[in-house]
Amino acid sequence: MRSIHIDLGKDSYDIHIEKGLLDQAGQYVRQLTSAERLAVISDDTVDALYGDRLQASLEQNGYDVRRIVFKAGEESKNMASLADLYQGLADADITRSDAVITLGGGVPGDLGGFAAATYLRGVPFIQIPTTIIAQVDSSVGGKVAVDLPSGKNQAGVFYQPKGVLIDPELLTTLPVRFIHDGLGEVIKYGCIRDKYLFELLEQLDDTTLSEHWDEIIERCCTIKARIVEHDVLDMGERMLLNFGHTIGHAIERCYGYGYYTHGEGVAAGMAMLTAVTEEKGLTEAGTTARLDAVLQQYKLPVTVSAAPQQLLPYISHDKKKRGHRLTLVIMNAIGKSELLPIESKDIPDYVRKVGGE
Repeated sequence: MRSIHIDLGKDSYDIHIEKGLLDQAGQYVRQLTSAERLAVISDDTVDALYGDRLQASLEQNGYDVRRIVFKAGEESKNMASLADLYQGLADADITRSDAVITLGGGVPGDLGGFAAATYLRGVPFIQIPTTIIAQVDSSVGGKVAVDLPSGKNQAGVFYQPKGVLIDPELLTTLPVRFIHDGLGEVIKYGCIRDKYLFELLEQLDDTTLSEHWDEIIERCCTIKARIVEHDVLDMGERMLLNFGHTIGHAIERCYGYGYYTHGEGVAAGMAMLTAVTEEKGLTEAGTTARLDAVLQQYKLPVTVSAAPQQLLPYISHDKKKRGHRLTLVIMNAIGKSELLPIESKDIPDYVRKVGGE
């Protein structure tokens, strides 16, 4: 087993990574909570795959388990679904001495985590992520949220889980597109902090990735853990984790959620911004070519057909905007990044296609 401790004082917790962990989840959950009743929040796709196995493990360790299931997809991460979860928790008679488990990808983690954070002013929760994006990124750090019509993740709180249980074997059921989708976030970690990880991904392919999931997940989670320890409320260094996200979120909104996955949007966002920053001399020469190559190696987009002018309206609501300034995350070189505050009037100069196309 690989374990990573996140030191956040009274909110500290551990990430455990081990193949086959799902079937041992009850033992680990028992170490994290003295609750008698658990609500497992998941979407209908993940529940069909893993709900029975998780429930069996939990019941073997003495828990009364209630499963609350919603329709899979980003479109479910809204206020209406949140209200349904509140009702589900009430129907399950969940109290503040009970606990919530979120089982699934980023949507169950974000939506279920936000429900746990706000129902009865806070019920303890545990993350069991089942997708690459959730295992390497969204399950760690305590950001939980829902989408609003004006933007992604615009209603949310910081609410740390009691623990994160990661079973890399769960990735075997992912469709190929969602393996590539998750690699968008993995590549991000290589870009901002881990040159070795980036170079490892350059050497691997779809046939050899599975041999390295434990290492990849551990490296990503360790980077995020150390950043979150320094900046839990996302006021400075933690913004580095949003490399590619300003343009990526705009792409997701512009095309409608589901056309591009989150990882695909982030991939295009990283590539489009890096092409501009390299042209401006802010990024080491040749970096864009390497980034584009590794993204295309895993069937991820490096641009989109939408004109920059179509993306700009969605960037006006970016969470990294402060007054009339927006903080961009730029890659100086593979494995090195920095925050670049710019004035709102200068945003179009960074959200464009190189050469002014």
